[in-house]
Amino acid sequence: MTAAPATTMTVLSPGTQTTVQDLAGRGGMWDVGVPPSGAWDDLSFALANAAVGNPPGAAGLEAVVTGPVLRFDRRTTICLTGAAPEATVDSKPIRPGVVTTGSVVDLGRCGGPGMRAYLAVAGGLVVPEVFGSKATFLLGGFGGLEGRALVARDTMAVGRTENLAAPVDVASLLPAMSTQWTVRVLAGPHGAPEHLTPEGAAELLGAGWTIDHRADRTGVRLAGPAPRWARQDGGEAGLHPSNIHDSAYPVGGIMLSGDTPVVVGPDGPSLGGFVVPFTVIHADRWKFAQARPGDTVRLVLVAPEEADNANAARAALLADPRGAVVAEFERTLAGRPAPEPVLPAAGPELLAEHGLLLERPADGAAPALVIRRAGDHHVLAEAGPPVLDLRVRVWVHLLAQALRAAAPDGVAELVEGVRSLLVRVDPDRLPLAKLAGLLGELAAGVPDPAGVTLDVREVTLPIAFDHPAAHEAMARYARSVRPDAPWCPDNVEFIRRINDLGERDEVFRVVRDATYLVIGLGDVYLGAPVALPIDPRHRLVTTKYDPARTWTPQNAVGIGGVYLCVYGMEGPGGYQLVGRTVPVWRHVPGSAEPPWLLRQFDRLRFSPVSAGELADLRAEVKAGKALETRPARFSLSEVDELETRHRAEIELFRKSRQAAFDAERERWRAR
Repeated sequence: MTAAPATTMTVLSPGTQTTVQDLAGRGGMWDVGVPPSGAWDDLSFALANAAVGNPPGAAGLEAVVTGPVLRFDRRTTICLTGAAPEATVDSKPIRPGVVTTGSVVDLGRCGGPGMRAYLAVAGGLVVPEVFGSKATFLLGGFGGLEGRALVARDTMAVGRTENLAAPVDVASLLPAMSTQWTVRVLAGPHGAPEHLTPEGAAELLGAGWTIDHRADRTGVRLAGPAPRWARQDGGEAGLHPSNIHDSAYPVGGIMLSGDTPVVVGPDGPSLGGFVVPFTVIHADRWKFAQARPGDTVRLVLVAPEEADNANAARAALLADPRGAVVAEFERTLAGRPAPEPVLPAAGPELLAEHGLLLERPADGAAPALVIRRAGDHHVLAEAGPPVLDLRVRVWVHLLAQALRAAAPDGVAELVEGVRSLLVRVDPDRLPLAKLAGLLGELAAGVPDPAGVTLDVREVTLPIAFDHPAAHEAMARYARSVRPDAPWCPDNVEFIRRINDLGERDEVFRVVRDATYLVIGLGDVYLGAPVALPIDPRHRLVTTKYDPARTWTPQNAVGIGGVYLCVYGMEGPGGYQLVGRTVPVWRHVPGSAEPPWLLRQFDRLRFSPVSAGELADLRAEVKAGKALETRPARFSLSEVDELETRHRAEIELFRKSRQAAFDAERERWRAR
């Protein structure tokens, strides 16, 4: 018996930005800066797939603002969900959630209210998996259809439809679109009184927020009142009180980028240096996919039990959409009103605890340990006081190794920060409180970092100081974001001034002479290292942009706080830029080598080249040339020896740097 030919979908008009997505996205690579991606309004997407009988992992389309026009070469079963008020099938209007068949689908305008529409096709769209998912990550250029948005004349095959579940119309189950959104959040992992005043934390909840026009899949900025901070600055983490030593974000975390709240989206950065006072519960994250610029948002603090109940209700709905439709029909037939969601008023104790799960005091070589909820699927373990301490960084690394070796069922991924460890779990298999207890037990067995020697590599990267692309990023920021910022028009001059250096070229000299230690990966995506000078005399300190840049050139080199970063790809960023280097990420499909080129605790050095020479070197690395490396080791005794031998010089450097830092802060306040 001959199999039926595959159905083909052709793009007649691509819409504004239509991408292939799946439900779960990709997991297990957050620690090297690969976000999950996947459908942002996961509720609408999941219901569309369920409606046409697809399994949860089937790929479909996400459209924003304006949807595509698509032609199938035979009549096909589809379901549209989300914001698709003008959608048609074969020129006939279709209501979202209703299963239908046809050959020409026009999603039309997306919104009014809402912003994104979703299309599921029986059988799912056939695209290759990249890193375990079919989801498109536009900034990274992979997943979906060649890592990009659809364009006219694209074609894709549709999967086989044998053995699919029976279709079901899910119109009665679709979430309501709005211009005024109420979003439930959990407290923490950061908050009052360490970072915000108690009154300031409460004010963030009482405020009415407006969706900023700078909102996309990486994150949604909220416009509203400035936070009230409990401290003057972030110390070595940066000039602004929002700055912290780099720590991983959960998707849905509301980070304070300077004074601007930003909700981390499914394509957001995994690691960064900003306070996260609240995290959106998983069941409500879809609302930020549908909120349009100008819409208003109210944040409602709920207890963890409320988040668990909401997530359980979502899971039950998607596990049996047909039963939910029947229940909804029976309720309507009986004339019963739809139940109003209950939003309990959370007490002030939740703000004060901001998700506290476990607290252990320092004990010998083990630093103090505090573990908090970071939403409903993550915990954040923070070690030691909020200062830079390489002993703590090595201790966190050893704790992460111990958790990986224990391999508890339910742990999905781990991301190491400077003094923190973010762990994502399936809470149905491993409750957050149980994970916190396990981490506490493992912490007791972590060896003294002073006795540990790490086998690493020394990697030399070329760098073009004052690269034209870095200056283009500075100029764009001054033109379109904040021309009066203290770091405008020249980041290098700002670094010179805040570190009390005599000449601008001294900034470049310090970067050239330093040996950096890679203490984080994925800081601003795709294998991007966050690195610290091993010698304290090379630790220039600066602050992060407030608000962050919306564009940074790929492989720009910047300094934020006391850390250096190489940007893995084009995208947003907040470090002060000094130059550009070669790619630190190289994805070759089918290769056995990982695409991230640097590793935790690599020793990193820079060799100056011209912009023209760098262009050639960048092309060679992209084509497969290896980075310049040699075997090396790192131990804390090296740092101890440096600090002992150069104690007086280090103290003088720190004192002059602190005086310049304080003076810059006062100039900033006076502006």
